[in-house]
Formats: sequence, structure tokens, C-alpha cells
Amino acid sequence: MQQAFKYAIYSSFVFFKKIDMLFLILSVICSVTVGVIFKISRKYDVNAYQIVASNYIFALILCYGFFSPDLRIVTADSPWILYISIGILLPSVFLFLVASIKHIGIVKTDAAQRLSLFIPILAAWFIFKEDFNSLKIIALLIGFPAILFILSKPSQTTENKWIYPTVVLLGFGTIDILFKQIALHTSLPYTTSLIIIFGIALLIMAAVVTYQLIFNKLELQLKNLIFGSLVGAFNFGNILFYLKAHQEFSQNPSTVFAGMNMGVIILGSLVGIIIFKEKLTKLNYFGLFLALIAIILIVFSQMQ
Repeated sequence: MQQAFKYAIYSSFVFFKKIDMLFLILSVICSVTVGVIFKISRKYDVNAYQIVASNYIFALILCYGFFSPDLRIVTADSPWILYISIGILLPSVFLFLVASIKHIGIVKTDAAQRLSLFIPILAAWFIFKEDFNSLKIIALLIGFPAILFILSKPSQTTENKWIYPTVVLLGFGTIDILFKQIALHTSLPYTTSLIIIFGIALLIMAAVVTYQLIFNKLELQLKNLIFGSLVGAFNFGNILFYLKAHQEFSQNPSTVFAGMNMGVIILGSLVGIIIFKEKLTKLNYFGLFLALIAIILIVFSQMQ
């Protein structure tokens, strides 16, 4: 099964090489680097809440500097319920992502985050009553065992650490659904909505950090600010290059969709296995292989 996974990696590299995908590759690198930063930060006894809070400070500054959104067009009729919902979910799921990387590693966490794409697909089928072709149904049937195989752990492991990647998967899937609803409000640019959401997320995390400072007698530490600035910079880079990639392939968005999800799973796996020596079972490798197949099938289903 490791050979099959290696073949899938090789095929994906050929895919990237044949097409000029600089922005997409940079987006993949930024996404995986966020996980790497959290993995490294474990050695320095950091405060995850302060890191996530400062991440939004730097992401907000960069978003405003690069996109210069016109906030005057935001009114009382703007989708505030969606903004607040995502603003609460984003930092909450982010903290579970940090815990997931800590307890089960980058490979499984990145895979869980990318396989969250099945949540909006299920919502499209059951809630929004969209028509499904056979390829998309097959992709779903492959995707669910892929998730189970990726998250499976040796039987001697008794602690329920699987809850962290499960929340990451469900959380990012729900966030994706809400972002798709925001996209229906065409009067507001995506970047303007993003600024508002980041602002709400920052307010929530600032309140949490303030509570810790007052009641838990914790202190603000420079190392948390440094790690937070790095996370914010790469978080923003992921968004910026992803939007640029969609502009580059405006006639073929499925290329960006496939490249991003496959790229993060593959690069995250390589980084976790080679650099951080994360141990995977044969079932985990089989799950990663199935995940790549499921993503490819979803892309082909969108072309029909």
C-alpha cells in the first residue's frame, strides 16, 4: 500500500509539473507551513490562545494592506449571522487543529482538514437537494472509509485523541458551507467579508486571552506573539495565493480545487513522515491513497 501511495504522489508531481501552478504551489506550502509552525512551537511551552489571537492581528493587517477593502459598503443588511457564526467557529476549530497536530501529527490533521470537503458535498445533497452524478456518489463512498483509515490508530492506544481531527473535519466542513452561503451575497466582495470575519475572530480570542490574563494570572509572552505573527503571515499567504490561483485558472476552477486538496495531503504527509518521523500504519497509508482517489473523482464529477 505504501507503493500505491508513492505512485499517487509521483502522479501528482507530474500533474503540477505539466501546468504552470506557481500560485497554487505557494498556497499549498503556506497551508502546510501553518501546521509545521504549530508542531515546532510545542518545544517552547507556548500558549495556543495567544498564538491564535495574534495570528488574527497579523492576518487582518495583511488583508487590509493587500486588498484595501471598502468597509463603507457593509450595512445592517449584510449577512451578519453568517459573519458571527464563522467568526466564532474559525478560532474554535483552529484551537482543535492545534491540539490535533500535537496529539496525532501533521499527516492525519492535514488529511482531516482537506477531507472536510465531504461535509459541504453532503449538505448539497441532503439539504440543498442538488443532483448528484455517479462519480460524486462513488467519491463519497470512497471518502468515508478513507477518513476512518486515516484516523485509525493501533489497538494499544487507549486515549481518545481521534476527537481532535474529527472536530477539525466537521468544523472546517461547516465553515466551508457557511462561506459558500456568504458567496451568494454578491454585493459584498469576498475580501471585505473576510476582513469582518477575521475581526470578529480576533475580538473573541482577545476576550479569551484577557480572561486568562486576569483570572488565570497568565502573562503575554513575546514567543507567542512571534509564533502568532508567523501563523498569521502564512495563513494570509494561503488565502492570497489561493485567490491568485483561482484568477490564473478562472476557466478551470476544478484544477485549483484538486491541486490544493491533493497538494496539502501529499506535502503534509511528506513533511510529517520525513521531517517529524510520524509513524503511519498500512491502514493509514491506504486511507491517504483512497483520499486522493476520492478527490480526483470529485474533480471529474464537476467536469461532467
